[in-house]
Amino acid sequence: MTEIILARHGETEWNLGEIFRGRIDIALNETGIRQAELLADYLSDVRIEAIYSSPLKRALKTAEAMARPHKLEVAITSGLIDLDFGQWQGLTLQEVKKKYGELFTEWTDSPERVKMPGGESLNDVDTRAIAVVHEVTARYKGTVVLVSHRVVNKVLICALLGLDNSHFWNIRQATGGITTFTYANGRFILSEHNNTSYLKPLQKAPLGDF
Repeated sequence: MTEIILARHGETEWNLGEIFRGRIDIALNETGIRQAELLADYLSDVRIEAIYSSPLKRALKTAEAMARPHKLEVAITSGLIDLDFGQWQGLTLQEVKKKYGELFTEWTDSPERVKMPGGESLNDVDTRAIAVVHEVTARYKGTVVLVSHRVVNKVLICALLGLDNSHFWNIRQATGGITTFTYANGRFILSEHNNTSYLKPLQKAPLGDF
């Protein structure tokens, strides 16, 4: 049996500002750093065999915080990098609605059909991210943490539950949150979703799905 913990990176200023991030390498803000520390403390007593991370520093710094108590090296993989939002990257939500109104409506109504202008589709994310999961389940029999991004984790959660990407908006994972699956006998079983209980010391309401 393999346990897979899908962790979303901590908060950034672009999460607060509702700015599309994608491949732009935004750092954690003070809250995000603290979220990473609290998550690391929460998992410090768990026997973790490996930690994989997106190469973007908001994910990597979150992963490194978790790796320290376990004296692990973070395995960086491009399979977990954020969705390439293409021309939307660096734009605010309101700017995208104004400039790409028709496409944004399709993104909210039928996300599985959208390929970002100059970027990726959710199916592109699915292909590369699920390859990481298959590598992990073939290699490890204990607990492995995958640290990634909102879009990647939502796509993976859909895939592991046997859902297609039309269900993308039916799932939410907060910054600093974790979702856990166990894998046994060829089946992924959801055992915990969007756990943020360890973030209570921040006394801060979670952000919306952005």
